[in-house]
Amino acid sequence: MPHAYDYVIVGGGSAGCVLANRLSEDPACRVLLLEAGGQDKSWLFRMPLGFMMNAANPAYDWGYASEPDAKLGGRSLPVPRGRVLGGCSSVNGMIYMRGHSGDYDEWRQLGAAGWSYADVLPYFRRMETSWRGANAHHGDSGPLAVTQVPGEHLLTDPIRQSVRAAGFAESDDLSGAVQEGFSPCEVTVDARGNRSSTAAAYLRPVLSRANLTVLTGAQVTRVEIADGRATGVTYRRDGVEQGATAHREVILSGGAYNSPQLLMLSGIGPADHLTEHGIPVRVDAPGVGRDLAEHPLVYMSFDAREPTTFLRALRSDRAALSVVRWALTGKGAFASQITSGVLMLRTRPELERPDIQLVFLPVRLDAKMWHPFGPRQSHVISVMVMQLHPESRGSVTLRSADPLEKPRIDLNLLSTQRDFADIRGGIDAVRRIFDQAPLRDMVSGERAPGRDADLDDFIRHNLKITQHPAGTCRMGEDPRAVVDSELRVRGVTGLRVVDASVMPSVPGANINAAVIMIAERASDLIRGRATISALA
Repeated sequence: MPHAYDYVIVGGGSAGCVLANRLSEDPACRVLLLEAGGQDKSWLFRMPLGFMMNAANPAYDWGYASEPDAKLGGRSLPVPRGRVLGGCSSVNGMIYMRGHSGDYDEWRQLGAAGWSYADVLPYFRRMETSWRGANAHHGDSGPLAVTQVPGEHLLTDPIRQSVRAAGFAESDDLSGAVQEGFSPCEVTVDARGNRSSTAAAYLRPVLSRANLTVLTGAQVTRVEIADGRATGVTYRRDGVEQGATAHREVILSGGAYNSPQLLMLSGIGPADHLTEHGIPVRVDAPGVGRDLAEHPLVYMSFDAREPTTFLRALRSDRAALSVVRWALTGKGAFASQITSGVLMLRTRPELERPDIQLVFLPVRLDAKMWHPFGPRQSHVISVMVMQLHPESRGSVTLRSADPLEKPRIDLNLLSTQRDFADIRGGIDAVRRIFDQAPLRDMVSGERAPGRDADLDDFIRHNLKITQHPAGTCRMGEDPRAVVDSELRVRGVTGLRVVDASVMPSVPGANINAAVIMIAERASDLIRGRATISALA
Protein backbone atom coordinates (compact mmCIF):
# COMPACT_ATOMS: atom_id res chain seq x y z
CA MET A 1 0.00 0.00 0.00
CA PRO A 2 1.53 3.37 -1.03
CA HIS A 3 2.14 5.90 1.71
CA ALA A 4 -0.31 8.81 1.57
CA TYR A 5 0.48 12.52 1.62
CA ASP A 6 -1.28 15.73 0.76
CA TYR A 7 1.49 16.97 -1.53
CA VAL A 8 4.17 14.96 -3.32
CA ILE A 9 7.03 17.09 -4.65
CA VAL A 10 9.22 15.50 -7.32
CA GLY A 11 12.74 16.94 -7.22
CA GLY A 12 14.56 18.40 -4.22
CA GLY A 13 16.35 21.10 -6.19
CA SER A 14 16.19 24.88 -6.30
CA ALA A 15 12.38 24.96 -6.45
CA GLY A 16 11.54 21.73 -4.63
CA CYS A 17 13.28 22.70 -1.39
CA VAL A 18 11.37 25.99 -1.34
CA LEU A 19 8.05 24.20 -1.83
CA ALA A 20 8.85 21.64 0.86
CA ASN A 21 9.43 24.47 3.34
CA ARG A 22 6.42 26.59 2.44
CA LEU A 23 3.85 23.81 2.01
CA SER A 24 4.85 22.13 5.28
CA GLU A 25 4.29 25.39 7.18
CA ASP A 26 0.73 24.12 7.59
CA PRO A 27 1.06 21.34 10.20
CA ALA A 28 -2.14 19.75 8.90
CA CYS A 29 -0.53 19.09 5.48
CA ARG A 30 1.62 16.02 4.96
CA VAL A 31 4.40 16.76 2.47
CA LEU A 32 6.73 14.30 0.73
CA LEU A 33 9.86 15.52 -1.07
CA LEU A 34 11.52 13.00 -3.41
CA GLU A 35 15.08 13.63 -4.63
CA ALA A 36 16.90 11.26 -6.99
CA GLY A 37 20.32 12.37 -5.78
CA GLY A 38 21.91 12.27 -2.36
CA GLN A 39 22.33 14.65 0.53
CA ASP A 40 24.53 17.74 0.51
CA LYS A 41 26.61 16.69 3.50
CA SER A 42 30.15 17.37 2.25
CA TRP A 43 31.86 20.51 3.52
CA LEU A 44 32.55 21.32 -0.13
CA PHE A 45 28.87 22.23 -0.48
CA ARG A 46 29.25 24.82 2.27
CA MET A 47 32.55 26.35 1.16
CA PRO A 48 31.73 28.66 -1.77
CA LEU A 49 34.78 27.79 -3.85
CA GLY A 50 33.98 24.11 -3.36
CA PHE A 51 31.81 24.33 -6.47
CA MET A 52 34.99 24.07 -8.56
CA MET A 53 35.35 20.49 -7.29
CA ASN A 54 31.69 19.52 -6.92
CA ALA A 55 30.81 20.68 -10.43
CA ALA A 56 33.04 17.97 -11.89
CA ASN A 57 31.88 15.23 -9.52
CA PRO A 58 29.63 12.69 -11.31
CA ALA A 59 28.08 11.77 -7.96
CA TYR A 60 26.22 15.10 -8.00
CA ASP A 61 25.42 15.42 -11.71
CA TRP A 62 22.86 13.81 -14.01
CA GLY A 63 25.55 13.40 -16.67
CA TYR A 64 23.51 14.73 -19.57
CA ALA A 65 24.91 15.74 -22.95
CA SER A 66 23.32 17.42 -25.96
CA GLU A 67 22.88 15.87 -29.37
CA PRO A 68 25.78 16.50 -31.80
CA ASP A 69 25.07 19.63 -33.81
CA ALA A 70 26.51 20.48 -37.22
CA LYS A 71 26.08 24.18 -36.40
CA LEU A 72 28.61 23.66 -33.59
CA GLY A 73 31.10 21.83 -35.75
CA GLY A 74 29.46 18.51 -34.93
CA ARG A 75 30.05 18.91 -31.21
CA SER A 76 27.99 17.48 -28.38
CA LEU A 77 28.01 19.74 -25.32
CA PRO A 78 28.04 18.61 -21.69
CA VAL A 79 24.79 19.58 -19.98
CA PRO A 80 25.47 19.60 -16.22
CA ARG A 81 22.48 19.39 -13.84
CA GLY A 82 22.63 19.13 -10.07
CA ARG A 83 21.63 15.71 -8.70
CA VAL A 84 21.67 16.38 -4.96
CA LEU A 85 19.50 18.13 -2.39
CA GLY A 86 19.42 21.77 -3.45
CA GLY A 87 19.89 20.79 -7.09
CA CYS A 88 21.78 23.37 -9.10
CA SER A 89 21.68 25.82 -6.18
CA SER A 90 24.09 23.42 -4.42
CA VAL A 91 26.61 23.17 -7.27
CA ASN A 92 26.28 26.36 -9.33
CA GLY A 93 28.50 29.45 -9.37
CA MET A 94 26.17 31.21 -6.86
CA ILE A 95 25.72 34.38 -8.97
CA TYR A 96 22.56 36.16 -7.84
CA MET A 97 20.81 38.16 -10.54
CA ARG A 98 17.16 38.63 -11.39
CA GLY A 99 17.31 40.03 -14.89
CA HIS A 100 15.56 43.08 -16.30
CA SER A 101 12.06 44.16 -15.29
CA GLY A 102 11.14 43.89 -18.96
CA ASP A 103 11.90 40.16 -18.87
CA TYR A 104 8.96 39.56 -16.52
CA ASP A 105 6.68 42.06 -18.22
CA GLU A 106 7.34 39.99 -21.35
CA TRP A 107 6.05 36.93 -19.50
CA ARG A 108 2.76 38.75 -18.96
CA GLN A 109 2.63 39.71 -22.64
CA LEU A 110 3.17 36.05 -23.54
CA GLY A 111 0.08 35.03 -21.61
CA ALA A 112 1.39 34.46 -18.07
CA ALA A 113 -1.12 36.52 -16.09
CA GLY A 114 0.15 37.50 -12.66
CA TRP A 115 3.85 37.18 -13.55
CA SER A 116 4.76 40.76 -14.51
CA TYR A 117 7.65 42.44 -12.71
CA ALA A 118 5.25 44.21 -10.35
CA ASP A 119 3.74 40.82 -9.50
CA VAL A 120 7.00 38.97 -8.87
CA LEU A 121 9.04 41.69 -7.11
CA PRO A 122 7.38 41.04 -3.72
CA TYR A 123 8.50 37.41 -3.94
CA PHE A 124 12.07 38.34 -4.75
CA ARG A 125 11.96 40.50 -1.63
CA ARG A 126 10.33 37.79 0.48
CA MET A 127 12.91 35.15 -0.36
CA GLU A 128 16.09 37.09 0.42
CA THR A 129 18.13 38.50 3.23
CA SER A 130 20.18 41.02 1.31
CA TRP A 131 23.41 42.56 2.52
CA ARG A 132 21.85 45.85 1.42
CA GLY A 133 19.06 45.65 3.99
CA ALA A 134 15.38 46.15 3.28
CA ASN A 135 14.29 48.68 0.68
CA ALA A 136 11.87 48.92 -2.24
CA HIS A 137 13.79 46.23 -4.14
CA HIS A 138 15.24 43.96 -1.45
CA GLY A 139 14.27 42.06 1.65
CA ASP A 140 16.15 41.52 4.91
CA SER A 141 14.31 38.60 6.51
CA GLY A 142 14.06 35.86 3.88
CA PRO A 143 15.71 32.43 3.96
CA LEU A 144 18.16 33.08 1.10
CA ALA A 145 21.32 35.01 1.96
CA VAL A 146 22.69 37.40 -0.67
CA THR A 147 26.06 39.12 -0.24
CA GLN A 148 28.50 41.00 -2.44
CA VAL A 149 31.76 39.42 -3.59
CA PRO A 150 34.63 41.16 -1.78
CA GLY A 151 37.03 43.02 -4.05
CA GLU A 152 40.29 41.55 -2.77
CA HIS A 153 42.19 39.25 -5.17
CA LEU A 154 39.78 40.02 -7.99
CA LEU A 155 41.00 43.01 -10.07
CA THR A 156 37.59 44.63 -9.70
CA ASP A 157 38.87 48.22 -9.60
CA PRO A 158 40.97 48.17 -12.80
CA ILE A 159 38.16 46.40 -14.64
CA ARG A 160 35.67 49.01 -13.46
CA GLN A 161 37.96 51.82 -14.62
CA SER A 162 38.34 50.35 -18.10
CA VAL A 163 34.61 49.66 -18.37
CA ARG A 164 33.95 53.29 -17.51
CA ALA A 165 36.59 54.51 -19.98
CA ALA A 166 34.95 52.45 -22.73
CA GLY A 167 31.73 54.39 -22.23
CA PHE A 168 29.67 51.91 -20.26
CA ALA A 169 27.60 52.95 -17.27
CA GLU A 170 27.75 51.61 -13.74
CA SER A 171 24.94 50.36 -11.54
CA ASP A 172 24.81 50.36 -7.76
CA ASP A 173 22.38 47.44 -7.88
CA LEU A 174 21.65 45.31 -10.96
CA SER A 175 18.67 43.83 -9.10
CA GLY A 176 17.41 47.28 -8.18
CA ALA A 177 16.26 50.35 -10.08
CA VAL A 178 19.09 50.39 -12.67
CA GLN A 179 19.38 46.97 -14.32
CA GLU A 180 22.07 47.89 -16.83
CA GLY A 181 25.75 48.68 -16.41
CA PHE A 182 28.74 47.37 -14.43
CA SER A 183 28.55 46.18 -10.86
CA PRO A 184 30.45 43.95 -8.47
CA CYS A 185 28.88 40.52 -8.31
CA GLU A 186 26.24 39.44 -5.80
CA VAL A 187 26.15 35.82 -4.70
CA THR A 188 24.09 33.41 -2.61
CA VAL A 189 26.65 33.25 0.20
CA ASP A 190 25.83 34.14 3.79
CA ALA A 191 27.71 36.48 6.12
CA ARG A 192 29.56 33.51 7.63
CA GLY A 193 31.02 32.54 4.26
CA ASN A 194 28.74 29.55 3.59
CA ARG A 195 26.89 28.80 0.36
CA SER A 196 23.20 29.64 0.71
CA SER A 197 21.64 26.88 -1.40
CA THR A 198 17.92 26.17 -1.13
CA ALA A 199 18.82 22.97 0.72
CA ALA A 200 20.71 25.01 3.33
CA ALA A 201 18.41 28.03 3.40
CA TYR A 202 14.95 26.47 3.06
CA LEU A 203 15.09 22.73 3.73
CA ARG A 204 17.61 22.09 6.50
CA PRO A 205 15.97 24.45 9.04
CA VAL A 206 12.62 22.59 8.78
CA LEU A 207 13.71 18.95 8.55
CA SER A 208 12.40 18.35 12.08
CA ARG A 209 8.80 19.09 11.07
CA ALA A 210 6.71 15.99 11.74
CA ASN A 211 4.61 16.55 8.63
CA LEU A 212 7.60 16.71 6.23
CA THR A 213 9.23 13.58 4.80
CA VAL A 214 12.36 13.86 2.65
CA LEU A 215 13.61 10.82 0.72
CA THR A 216 16.90 10.93 -1.19
CA GLY A 217 18.00 8.36 -3.74
CA ALA A 218 14.38 8.20 -4.92
CA GLN A 219 13.93 8.57 -8.69
CA VAL A 220 10.34 9.07 -9.79
CA THR A 221 9.51 7.02 -12.87
CA ARG A 222 5.86 7.86 -13.44
CA VAL A 223 3.03 10.11 -12.31
CA GLU A 224 -0.04 7.99 -11.60
CA ILE A 225 -3.21 9.32 -13.23
CA ALA A 226 -6.76 8.05 -12.72
CA ASP A 227 -9.87 9.58 -14.29
CA GLY A 228 -7.95 12.65 -15.38
CA ARG A 229 -6.44 13.32 -11.97
CA ALA A 230 -2.87 12.89 -10.70
CA THR A 231 -3.17 10.54 -7.72
CA GLY A 232 0.47 9.96 -6.84
CA VAL A 233 3.81 8.76 -8.18
CA THR A 234 5.84 5.61 -8.65
CA TYR A 235 9.53 5.83 -7.76
CA ARG A 236 12.58 3.59 -7.45
CA ARG A 237 14.69 3.62 -4.29
CA ASP A 238 17.44 1.14 -3.49
CA GLY A 239 16.41 -0.83 -6.56
CA VAL A 240 12.85 -1.30 -5.30
CA GLU A 241 9.77 0.18 -6.98
CA GLN A 242 7.56 2.01 -4.51
CA GLY A 243 4.58 4.34 -4.59
CA ALA A 244 3.26 7.46 -2.89
CA THR A 245 -0.29 8.78 -3.01
CA ALA A 246 -1.08 12.51 -3.19
CA HIS A 247 -4.49 13.50 -1.87
CA ARG A 248 -4.15 17.09 -3.08
CA GLU A 249 -1.42 17.55 -5.69
CA VAL A 250 1.66 16.14 -7.35
CA ILE A 251 4.18 18.89 -8.07
CA LEU A 252 7.01 18.39 -10.57
CA SER A 253 10.18 20.36 -9.81
CA GLY A 254 12.71 18.36 -11.78
CA GLY A 255 13.91 21.20 -13.98
CA ALA A 256 13.74 21.93 -17.69
CA TYR A 257 14.98 18.46 -18.72
CA ASN A 258 13.52 16.10 -16.13
CA SER A 259 10.04 17.59 -15.76
CA PRO A 260 9.09 17.26 -19.46
CA GLN A 261 10.67 13.80 -19.54
CA LEU A 262 8.53 12.67 -16.60
CA LEU A 263 5.38 14.16 -18.12
CA MET A 264 5.99 12.23 -21.33
CA LEU A 265 6.78 9.00 -19.47
CA SER A 266 3.42 9.49 -17.73
CA GLY A 267 1.51 9.89 -21.00
CA ILE A 268 1.39 13.68 -21.17
CA GLY A 269 3.07 15.06 -24.27
CA PRO A 270 2.99 15.07 -28.09
CA ALA A 271 0.74 12.13 -28.99
CA ASP A 272 2.78 10.96 -31.98
CA HIS A 273 6.00 10.96 -29.93
CA LEU A 274 4.40 9.01 -27.07
CA THR A 275 2.88 6.49 -29.48
CA GLU A 276 6.28 6.04 -31.13
CA HIS A 277 7.61 4.78 -27.79
CA GLY A 278 4.57 2.71 -26.89
CA ILE A 279 3.38 5.02 -24.11
CA PRO A 280 -0.42 5.28 -23.71
CA VAL A 281 -1.54 8.86 -24.37
CA ARG A 282 -3.26 10.45 -21.39
CA VAL A 283 -3.12 14.02 -22.68
CA ASP A 284 -2.01 15.13 -26.14
CA ALA A 285 0.14 18.10 -25.13
CA PRO A 286 2.28 19.12 -28.13
CA GLY A 287 4.25 21.73 -26.18
CA VAL A 288 5.82 19.34 -23.66
CA GLY A 289 9.57 19.32 -24.23
CA ARG A 290 9.45 22.05 -26.86
CA ASP A 291 10.64 25.68 -26.72
CA LEU A 292 13.89 24.86 -24.88
CA ALA A 293 15.76 28.13 -24.31
CA GLU A 294 19.35 28.36 -23.08
CA HIS A 295 21.90 31.14 -22.69
CA PRO A 296 24.82 30.48 -25.06
CA LEU A 297 28.26 31.83 -24.24
CA VAL A 298 31.83 32.06 -25.40
CA TYR A 299 34.90 32.78 -23.30
CA MET A 300 37.49 35.37 -24.23
CA SER A 301 40.89 35.44 -22.57
CA PHE A 302 43.80 37.88 -22.27
CA ASP A 303 47.38 37.20 -21.19
CA ALA A 304 48.29 39.16 -18.05
CA ARG A 305 51.72 40.80 -17.94
CA GLU A 306 52.13 40.33 -14.19
CA PRO A 307 51.15 37.49 -11.80
CA THR A 308 48.20 39.46 -10.48
CA THR A 309 45.31 37.04 -11.05
CA PHE A 310 43.53 34.64 -8.70
CA LEU A 311 45.94 31.91 -9.81
CA ARG A 312 48.18 33.06 -6.96
CA ALA A 313 45.59 31.87 -4.44
CA LEU A 314 45.62 28.39 -6.00
CA ARG A 315 49.21 27.68 -4.98
CA SER A 316 48.88 24.55 -2.84
CA ASP A 317 50.21 26.00 0.42
CA ARG A 318 48.13 29.16 0.08
CA ALA A 319 45.05 27.14 -0.86
CA ALA A 320 45.42 24.96 2.23
CA LEU A 321 45.64 28.04 4.42
CA SER A 322 42.60 29.54 2.68
CA VAL A 323 40.55 26.43 3.47
CA VAL A 324 41.62 26.62 7.12
CA ARG A 325 40.86 30.34 7.26
CA TRP A 326 37.42 29.75 5.78
CA ALA A 327 36.69 26.93 8.24
CA LEU A 328 37.74 29.04 11.23
CA THR A 329 36.48 32.49 10.27
CA GLY A 330 34.29 32.24 7.16
CA LYS A 331 36.65 34.67 5.44
CA GLY A 332 39.41 34.58 2.87
CA ALA A 333 39.95 33.72 -0.76
CA PHE A 334 37.72 30.63 -0.73
CA ALA A 335 34.81 32.22 1.14
CA SER A 336 33.00 33.65 -1.89
CA GLN A 337 32.90 33.62 -5.67
CA ILE A 338 35.89 34.70 -7.77
CA THR A 339 34.02 36.96 -10.16
CA SER A 340 35.49 40.43 -10.64
CA GLY A 341 32.23 41.99 -11.77
CA VAL A 342 29.31 41.84 -14.18
CA LEU A 343 28.43 44.18 -17.05
CA MET A 344 24.92 44.17 -18.53
CA LEU A 345 24.97 45.94 -21.89
CA ARG A 346 23.05 46.61 -25.08
CA THR A 347 24.92 45.93 -28.30
CA ARG A 348 22.46 48.13 -30.21
CA PRO A 349 21.12 51.46 -28.95
CA GLU A 350 17.55 50.75 -30.07
CA LEU A 351 17.22 47.82 -27.65
CA GLU A 352 15.04 48.34 -24.57
CA ARG A 353 17.03 45.99 -22.32
CA PRO A 354 20.50 44.43 -22.25
CA ASP A 355 21.18 41.62 -24.70
CA ILE A 356 24.67 40.67 -23.45
CA GLN A 357 26.06 39.88 -20.01
CA LEU A 358 29.82 40.02 -19.48
CA VAL A 359 31.25 38.22 -16.47
CA PHE A 360 34.87 39.09 -15.68
CA LEU A 361 36.97 36.30 -14.17
CA PRO A 362 40.47 37.03 -12.81
CA VAL A 363 41.76 33.55 -13.60
CA ARG A 364 42.37 31.20 -16.50
CA LEU A 365 39.53 28.76 -17.16
CA ASP A 366 41.75 25.69 -16.89
CA ALA A 367 43.45 26.85 -13.69
CA LYS A 368 44.55 24.06 -11.37
CA MET A 369 46.09 23.84 -7.95
CA TRP A 370 49.86 24.20 -8.33
CA HIS A 371 52.94 23.58 -6.20
CA PRO A 372 55.62 26.19 -5.44
CA PHE A 373 58.32 24.09 -7.09
CA GLY A 374 56.21 22.59 -9.86
CA PRO A 375 55.36 23.74 -13.41
CA ARG A 376 53.96 27.25 -13.62
CA GLN A 377 50.71 28.25 -15.32
CA SER A 378 50.49 31.59 -17.06
CA HIS A 379 48.24 34.29 -15.67
CA VAL A 380 45.12 35.01 -17.72
CA ILE A 381 42.08 37.28 -17.37
CA SER A 382 38.93 35.64 -18.75
CA VAL A 383 35.59 37.11 -19.80
CA MET A 384 32.34 35.22 -20.25
CA VAL A 385 30.27 36.65 -23.12
CA MET A 386 26.69 35.47 -22.59
CA GLN A 387 23.78 36.11 -24.95
CA LEU A 388 20.72 36.98 -22.89
CA HIS A 389 17.82 36.67 -25.34
CA PRO A 390 18.63 34.02 -27.96
CA GLU A 391 16.14 33.41 -30.74
CA SER A 392 17.09 29.73 -31.08
CA ARG A 393 14.89 27.11 -29.44
CA GLY A 394 15.62 23.45 -28.84
CA SER A 395 13.74 20.44 -27.52
CA VAL A 396 13.73 17.61 -25.00
CA THR A 397 12.40 14.24 -26.17
CA LEU A 398 12.48 10.62 -25.07
CA ARG A 399 15.01 8.07 -26.26
CA SER A 400 12.73 5.26 -25.12
CA ALA A 401 10.01 4.46 -22.60
CA ASP A 402 12.67 3.47 -20.07
CA PRO A 403 12.47 6.05 -17.25
CA LEU A 404 16.10 5.42 -16.31
CA GLU A 405 17.38 6.34 -19.77
CA LYS A 406 18.61 9.90 -20.24
CA PRO A 407 16.44 12.24 -22.33
CA ARG A 408 17.46 13.40 -25.78
CA ILE A 409 18.48 17.07 -25.55
CA ASP A 410 18.67 19.03 -28.80
CA LEU A 411 19.89 22.53 -27.89
CA ASN A 412 19.64 23.78 -31.49
CA LEU A 413 21.93 26.73 -30.73
CA LEU A 414 22.97 29.34 -33.32
CA SER A 415 19.97 28.65 -35.53
CA THR A 416 19.59 32.34 -36.49
CA GLN A 417 21.94 35.03 -37.73
CA ARG A 418 20.76 37.32 -34.92
CA ASP A 419 22.26 34.94 -32.36
CA PHE A 420 25.63 35.14 -34.11
CA ALA A 421 25.36 38.93 -34.34
CA ASP A 422 24.58 39.39 -30.64
CA ILE A 423 27.60 37.34 -29.57
CA ARG A 424 29.84 39.19 -32.04
CA GLY A 425 28.59 42.41 -30.49
CA GLY A 426 29.55 41.13 -27.06
CA ILE A 427 33.05 40.27 -28.26
CA ASP A 428 33.41 43.76 -29.72
CA ALA A 429 32.39 45.26 -26.37
CA VAL A 430 35.04 43.25 -24.51
CA ARG A 431 37.70 44.44 -26.95
CA ARG A 432 36.64 48.05 -26.41
CA ILE A 433 37.07 47.58 -22.67
CA PHE A 434 40.50 45.94 -22.91
CA ASP A 435 41.65 48.70 -25.27
CA GLN A 436 41.29 51.15 -22.36
CA ALA A 437 43.67 51.83 -19.49
CA PRO A 438 44.40 50.34 -17.03
CA LEU A 439 43.50 46.92 -18.51
CA ARG A 440 45.28 47.82 -21.75
CA ASP A 441 48.55 48.06 -19.86
CA MET A 442 47.91 44.99 -17.71
CA VAL A 443 47.61 42.52 -20.61
CA SER A 444 50.04 41.62 -23.36
CA GLY A 445 47.47 40.47 -25.87
CA GLU A 446 44.22 38.71 -26.67
CA ARG A 447 44.67 34.97 -26.30
CA ALA A 448 41.20 33.92 -27.50
CA PRO A 449 39.70 34.37 -29.97
CA GLY A 450 42.65 36.48 -31.17
CA ARG A 451 42.37 39.70 -33.14
CA ASP A 452 42.75 37.95 -36.49
CA ALA A 453 40.23 35.18 -35.84
CA ASP A 454 37.11 34.59 -37.92
CA LEU A 455 34.55 35.36 -35.21
CA ASP A 456 31.72 33.24 -36.57
CA ASP A 457 34.06 30.28 -36.86
CA PHE A 458 35.33 30.90 -33.32
CA ILE A 459 31.77 31.10 -32.00
CA ARG A 460 30.72 27.94 -33.83
CA HIS A 461 33.60 25.86 -32.48
CA ASN A 462 33.81 27.31 -28.96
CA LEU A 463 30.22 28.02 -27.96
CA LYS A 464 29.13 26.60 -24.61
CA ILE A 465 25.99 26.86 -22.51
CA THR A 466 25.54 28.75 -19.26
CA GLN A 467 23.41 25.94 -17.78
CA HIS A 468 20.24 28.04 -17.69
CA PRO A 469 17.68 25.81 -19.49
CA ALA A 470 14.07 26.98 -19.49
CA GLY A 471 10.73 26.87 -21.29
CA THR A 472 10.07 23.17 -21.90
CA CYS A 473 6.75 23.18 -19.97
CA ARG A 474 6.05 26.84 -20.48
CA MET A 475 3.05 28.67 -19.15
CA GLY A 476 0.70 30.67 -21.32
CA GLU A 477 -2.67 30.74 -23.03
CA ASP A 478 -1.79 29.44 -26.51
CA PRO A 479 -2.34 25.82 -27.65
CA ARG A 480 1.32 24.87 -27.05
CA ALA A 481 1.37 26.15 -23.48
CA VAL A 482 1.79 23.23 -21.08
CA VAL A 483 0.69 24.93 -17.85
CA ASP A 484 -1.64 27.81 -17.08
CA SER A 485 -0.67 30.93 -15.16
CA GLU A 486 -1.14 29.03 -11.88
CA LEU A 487 1.30 26.36 -13.14
CA ARG A 488 -1.42 23.68 -13.42
CA VAL A 489 -0.82 21.14 -16.18
CA ARG A 490 -3.52 21.49 -18.81
CA GLY A 491 -5.73 18.45 -19.16
CA VAL A 492 -4.93 16.93 -15.75
CA THR A 493 -6.27 17.82 -12.31
CA GLY A 494 -3.98 17.87 -9.29
CA LEU A 495 -0.71 18.22 -11.22
CA ARG A 496 1.57 21.25 -11.41
CA VAL A 497 5.04 22.04 -12.66
CA VAL A 498 7.15 24.46 -10.61
CA ASP A 499 10.64 25.05 -12.00
CA ALA A 500 12.45 26.81 -14.85
CA SER A 501 10.59 24.76 -17.44
CA VAL A 502 7.47 26.93 -16.96
CA MET A 503 9.21 30.17 -17.96
CA PRO A 504 7.59 31.66 -21.09
CA SER A 505 11.01 33.05 -22.03
CA VAL A 506 14.39 32.81 -20.36
CA PRO A 507 15.20 35.89 -18.22
CA GLY A 508 18.21 37.93 -19.24
CA ALA A 509 20.48 36.87 -16.37
CA ASN A 510 21.51 33.86 -14.32
CA ILE A 511 18.18 32.16 -13.62
CA ASN A 512 18.51 30.57 -10.17
CA ALA A 513 17.01 33.58 -8.40
CA ALA A 514 14.05 33.51 -10.78
CA VAL A 515 13.49 29.79 -10.13
CA ILE A 516 13.38 30.38 -6.38
CA MET A 517 10.97 33.27 -6.91
CA ILE A 518 8.70 31.03 -9.01
CA ALA A 519 8.59 28.47 -6.21
CA GLU A 520 7.83 31.14 -3.61
CA ARG A 521 4.88 32.46 -5.62
CA ALA A 522 3.74 28.95 -6.52
CA SER A 523 3.55 28.04 -2.84
CA ASP A 524 0.92 30.74 -2.34
CA LEU A 525 -0.98 29.63 -5.44
CA ILE A 526 -0.96 25.99 -4.32
CA ARG A 527 -2.18 26.83 -0.82
CA GLY A 528 -4.91 29.08 -2.21
CA ARG A 529 -3.51 32.13 -0.49
CA ALA A 530 -3.81 35.60 -1.94
CA THR A 531 -0.55 36.51 -3.64
CA ILE A 532 1.51 39.29 -2.10
CA SER A 533 0.94 41.72 -4.95
CA ALA A 534 -2.82 41.28 -4.58
CA LEU A 535 -2.55 42.30 -0.93
CA ALA A 536 -0.41 45.36 -1.61
